[in-house]
This record gives sequence, C-alpha cells and structure tokens, in this order.
Amino acid sequence: MAERYGKSMINDFNNGRLAWTDWNILLDETGDPNYVGNLCFSPVHGNTQTGELTLTNTYYYIGHFSKFIRPEAKRITAFSSFNTLLSTAFVNTDGSLVVVIINQGETELDFSLSIASNTAHLSALAHSIQTIVLK
Repeated sequence: MAERYGKSMINDFNNGRLAWTDWNILLDETGDPNYVGNLCFSPVHGNTQTGELTLTNTYYYIGHFSKFIRPEAKRITAFSSFNTLLSTAFVNTDGSLVVVIINQGETELDFSLSIASNTAHLSALAHSIQTIVLK
C-alpha cells in the first residue's frame, strides 16, 4: 500500500500536480469515521480504547515528501532510465535539492544520480523509497 501511495505521489508531481493529500490520514481501529460502513485504510490508525497510534508504512512514505519538500518548492525535471525506478525532484526556497526515489523492482538496483557535471553512484533496495537532500 505504501509503495502505491509513493508511486501515485511521484506520478502526480511529475505531471504537474502542485500538492497531494489523503482524504483520511487518521482513522480508528475499525476504519471509522466512514460514511460507507466498510473497513477503510489510513496512514495512521488510532485505537480508541488505548489511545495508541499506529503509524503505517504509508505514513512514512508520505513523510519522504512532506518532511523534505518544503512549501513553495519548485519541481524540476527528474527522470530514470530504469522502468522500476521512479523519481521526482524539487528545489526548496533555501536552495536545497530534494530527490525522492522509489525502487518498485524485486531486486536491489544500482543507479547513478547526475546533477550538472556531478555524479553519485547509489543503490536502492527492492521495494524501497529514499530521499536525497543536497544543500
């Protein structure tokens, strides 16, 4: 589920979307409140009996975007030559560059990140997300 959220966010940003939100970030242990009456998923689940919060993998995937890409950041072009590697990139108002990468593949993937004349050789575990921040 988390990878699906991340893929959706990257695809939306890369196709001009300016913001991304989830319609229900927090639900209780039964998926409520819910007008349909079925069990719904949310990135955070609250237990109404104990007061405990459960942060799902999806919560942490969303964090790769919301923690590092700051308000008024500008999206810049980012692309991958691998079908299983998704990427998006932003420049924050402080000049920092943020690149979010998801490896949807079944195996670890070695890749290069090139910016201007600088290149870094990196790897992404299978079904992983990573954020690279350059200041």
